[in-house]
Amino acid sequence: MNELIYHFFTDDDFLRISNKIKETEKSTAGEIRVSIKEEIPFLKRKKTIKELAEEEFYRLGMEKTRDKTGVLLFIVLGERKFYILADEGINEKVTPDTWGRIRSLMEDEFRNGRFTQGIIKGVEEIGKVLAQHFPIKPDDTNELSNKVVI
Repeated sequence: MNELIYHFFTDDDFLRISNKIKETEKSTAGEIRVSIKEEIPFLKRKKTIKELAEEEFYRLGMEKTRDKTGVLLFIVLGERKFYILADEGINEKVTPDTWGRIRSLMEDEFRNGRFTQGIIKGVEEIGKVLAQHFPIKPDDTNELSNKVVI
C-alpha cells in the first residue's frame, strides 16, 4: 500500500508540505489542504478529475469553513492528474485563470521531477491569492488540518 506515493515522496516531503501550509495560512483566513491519491478506484474511473476533487473536498469537510475559503489541491499520481478546487467564497472573488496560472507553475515543477517543490510552489501561490482576498482575521482559527491526506 502507498508504494507509488513513496516513489514520489518521503515522509520528510510530507512534513515540508504541511509546514508550508501552516506557514502560508498565517497570512490568510483561507484554508489549504493537499490530498494525494495513488489511483482512481475502479468504480470511480468514469468520473472527471474535477468530480473526484469535489468528492474529496466534501469528504474532508472543507465546505464547512466559516467564510467558504477552503482550497483543495487534489493529486492522483497514477493518472498524472491534479486539480485545484476552491470553495464558493473564493470563486466569487478569484477568476478561474488564476488557478490555471498556478496549475502551470506546478506542472513545470512536476515535469522536471520536482513533485514536492511543485506542491510547495502551488501552496505558496494559492496562499498569495488567499492573503490578497482573505487576509487573516484577529479571531482566525485553523479550521482544517494542515497534514497531507494520503
